[in-house]
Amino acid sequence: MHNVTEAEIAQLVRTFYARAREDDLIGPIFDRAVADWDHHIAQISDFWSSMLLKTGRYGGRPMRPHLVLGLEPAHFDRWLALFEATANELLAPEVAAQFIIRARRIADSFEMGIATTQGKVTVPRHGA
Repeated sequence: MHNVTEAEIAQLVRTFYARAREDDLIGPIFDRAVADWDHHIAQISDFWSSMLLKTGRYGGRPMRPHLVLGLEPAHFDRWLALFEATANELLAPEVAAQFIIRARRIADSFEMGIATTQGKVTVPRHGA
């Protein structure tokens, strides 16, 4: 099995966020939330490196910044559709699958976390 490389992480993150910024639904959210794109790309690359390669480079709390964005299920659906399409286009199938499985878990975790802060309960929608 092919292990993910730092170069693949960097390519996926750069390509995905370039596309996400242009997207009609989620692009405006990113425009409002991200002031320094170089920093954001580096931070997200560190996140995926820590997640998939166990490098420990990301020490942040990823849920917190997302709680204030007013995200709705359609935003998560679009994020995942764009992320999965980008991963499948750029990466070998087994590598793309490593990202996609985790991205779906992250989307579910964030959706449930946001619902909890609103006093709601939701169930995972994206997990395999």
